[in-house]
Amino acid sequence: MENIALPLPLTSQRTIKRALTLLEKHLSEPGVAFTSTPFSRDWIRLQLASQERELFMVLLLDNQNRLLAHETLFYGTISSTVVYPREVVKAALRHNAAAVILAHNHPSGFAEPSDADRNITARLKQALTLVEVRLLDHLVVGSKEIVSFAERSWL
Repeated sequence: MENIALPLPLTSQRTIKRALTLLEKHLSEPGVAFTSTPFSRDWIRLQLASQERELFMVLLLDNQNRLLAHETLFYGTISSTVVYPREVVKAALRHNAAAVILAHNHPSGFAEPSDADRNITARLKQALTLVEVRLLDHLVVGSKEIVSFAERSWL
C-alpha cells in the first residue's frame, strides 16, 4: 500500500489570513458595496479583533461604496491610540476616495465607544466634509461584538 502524504492542517493564523483574502477579493468585486453587511463586519473583525494593541484603520471607498483600499494609519497601546485627522484626509485624497469607513479595535474586548472615540469621530467627519468625502461609519471592534456609530445614529 502506497503512503499518501496528506496536507498538514492549516494553523489558525493561516486560516484567518486566507479568509481575509477571500473576503477582500469578494468585497472588491464590481457591484459589491462595502457597507455594514455581514461580509464587511466579518472582514473588519478578522482584521482587528485579535490584535494586542489598538489599531485605527480607514477603509477607502469609491462612489458606489466599493473598497478601493484599506490602510492601518495609527498604531497605539493596549488602551489608546492617537488619531490625526490630517492623515485620514491625506489617505482619502491619495486614493481618490468618495467615502470612508473608520474602524478600530479595543484590545480590552469591550466594544463600547469611549467619549474620546466619539470626539475624534466628530473631528474626522468635519475634516472629511471639507474635502467632500463622506464618513459612512465608525466601527469599534471588541472580542465578541462590533459597535456601529451609524447604527446608533451618531454620525
